[in-house]
Formats: sequence, structure tokens, C-alpha cells
Amino acid sequence: RVQLVESGGGSVQAGGSLRLSCAASEYTDYTYCMGWFRQAPGKEREGVATIATGGVSPYYSDSVKGRFTISQDNAKNTVYLQMNSLKPEDTAMYYCAASWRAKCYRNDYIPYENEYNYWGQGTQVTVSS
Repeated sequence: RVQLVESGGGSVQAGGSLRLSCAASEYTDYTYCMGWFRQAPGKEREGVATIATGGVSPYYSDSVKGRFTISQDNAKNTVYLQMNSLKPEDTAMYYCAASWRAKCYRNDYIPYENEYNYWGQGTQVTVSS
């Protein structure tokens, strides 16, 4: 069973930056796609960024495109989410997730949480205005 542990959340003022990390207990076929989702109070969970094994085919939601960058360090079994130019609307619990069946390599890919088999415990990001 793959275990995912997030870190790096915190509080920051608008315009600031944070980097989230997600350490996987192992990289296997079950971690073919790695992704970051977020959920704000009263809202549905949203997929914000995903990456396919080997660090290819990054996906970004329109709400974060140009501000967030997802990357992968296979040697450390770790996925990162660099978040720049943060806005108050980025405030949410951020979750790391892994999937063996999502087709995240596709150019028209849109992430859905029910495709992801493994989830971390979440890390809170709070952006103040």
C-alpha cells in the first residue's frame, strides 16, 4: 500500500509563495499519476495539478495556471507543488494523491478524485489579503 505524506503548508500573505511536498513510500505502477487536489470549506475537491511518471505531461487547472508548478524527484519519491503569487482564493486544504489508472498523460486530461487510489492526510494553506 502506498503512503503519501504532505508537508509545507502554512499561512502567507497574498502575493507570497509556498512549496508543498508529497513524499511517497514507494513509486510503483500505483503511482503512475501524482496529483494535488484542494478543498476549501463548503466547496468540492478540485484537482489543481497532476504529473505523470517521469515528470511528464503536467496538468494545471485554469485557476492556478501560470502561478503553480508541479514537479517530481524520482530519486526522493517526492512530488512538489511550487505555489507563487498566492491569492486568498487559494486558501484550502491541499491533498496529494496517486493513481494507477488516471490517464494523466493525455493532452485533454481533467483530473477527477475518484480516479485516485491513494491520498495523503492533507496540509492547510491559508492566504490572507
